[in-house]
Amino acid sequence: MKRSIDKRDIWSRIFSQAYLYLLLFVLYAPILLIICFSFTRSKVLGNWTGFTFALYENLFCGYDFAANVQVDPNLYKALIYTAIIAVSTAIVATIIGTIAAVGIFNLRQRQRQAVMFLNSIPMINPDILTGISLFLLFVFLGINRGLGTVIVAHVIFCIPYVILSVMPRLKKMNPNIYEAALDLGATPAQAFHRVLVPELWPGVISGFILSITLSIDDFGVTFFTKGSGGLETLSTFIYADARKGGLTPELRPLFSLIFLTILVLLIITNIRSSKQLKK
Repeated sequence: MKRSIDKRDIWSRIFSQAYLYLLLFVLYAPILLIICFSFTRSKVLGNWTGFTFALYENLFCGYDFAANVQVDPNLYKALIYTAIIAVSTAIVATIIGTIAAVGIFNLRQRQRQAVMFLNSIPMINPDILTGISLFLLFVFLGINRGLGTVIVAHVIFCIPYVILSVMPRLKKMNPNIYEAALDLGATPAQAFHRVLVPELWPGVISGFILSITLSIDDFGVTFFTKGSGGLETLSTFIYADARKGGLTPELRPLFSLIFLTILVLLIITNIRSSKQLKK
């Protein structure tokens, strides 16, 4: 019996590890493929023409020296707008989401469960439904769509993720620390800034990074709220570029740099949070 049980355990471990490695391969193989083909000059993804940094040089210089043409300037405009929208969204959504998480946590248990249930609905909703709803809202209110409406829309759908990131830190925190700060003469604002924020910092940083990632990645909400004034983000630029029959080759090194930047930020955040937990 022991040998049969041991064999089952061995086979279950083998299958579970194989399933995990297969899942990781499916998730990261396309990204690794883009990174690999960012080091070749070919305009078609999958056609290797030799190792070179030409696409990175074209991306940073804004000029394709081999073809003697300028890189599409709309790419850089889309990149600038994407960065502005992502950073603005992350800052506003993190501030509002952190304050909202503290308020939700101080509610009674039934009220907290009800509010958290409502908070999960926007995350389950398809992006296209959120985008159409916000589009109709802006049209009904007579608001001209543009950069401001895109930022507002991104903040709206990022706040629930920030709340979800901060809430576990609130549950782990000792609530007596905040009350002790008030008893020692601190104002609620001082207690929030000097006591709550340091305790919630890992969750706040996670929500900030998640908001940036979601804002960069979003297409549905951006498409319906950007208006017709020529505003383009990376997602809408890629959509328009793909409809022309192909993707700009300089997008491959750009995607690689964005992925590596987010990866480094996540690694740094996880290292800092693990050090704080050890302390």
